[in-house]
Amino acid sequence: MRMPQHIGVIPDGNRRWALNRGFTKDKGYSWGLDPGLELFNLCKKLGIKEITYYGFTVDNTKRPTMQRVAFTQACIKAVEMLAKEDASLLVLGNTKSPMFPKKLLPYTERQTFGKGSIKVNFLVNYGWQWDLAKASSQDNISKASLSKHIYSSDISRIDLIIRWGGRRRLSGFLPIQSVYSDFYVIDEYWPDFKPQHLYDALDWYNHQDITLGG
Repeated sequence: MRMPQHIGVIPDGNRRWALNRGFTKDKGYSWGLDPGLELFNLCKKLGIKEITYYGFTVDNTKRPTMQRVAFTQACIKAVEMLAKEDASLLVLGNTKSPMFPKKLLPYTERQTFGKGSIKVNFLVNYGWQWDLAKASSQDNISKASLSKHIYSSDISRIDLIIRWGGRRRLSGFLPIQSVYSDFYVIDEYWPDFKPQHLYDALDWYNHQDITLGG
């Protein structure tokens, strides 16, 4: 079976999951913590080399305060959980914004925990315009070297992106690294994660014709 080296994860549907259970929207985010750790352990067991989680975006911070506080706290907790695992961990996002949680600043330089056997990236207060702005501020950058001059330059090209919650869009997820990604959508909401979701995505990926434009 041909396995992707790098998987991108868009864990959507937390608010809709909460509403369906009679909760307010902000209550859904904490229910995505255990699925994130379970997915990490599955990827590690399967030999996947890198995984990138979409935490929250610059645009997400426009949501009501209760939701913003809830997803920020969930991201902090998720990173703290991953820091206890066998991972090479990086948190990436606009740290100059007041919306970036100060508790995560120590993780904005890649750190190795355990043996660092799987590379983990966590996007927090991320915006694609912010990411590309670094390159646009420099002169004489060729298309071939663009990926070396963005804030997310330490994140490799993504083979497979999996999105929960049924939406068919990337929502600004790492545009440079996603340029040749295969995109698999799961209709179930992220808090309802099951290992079979990952297995189904990997089986689908195994049958794709990967040409990278060639």
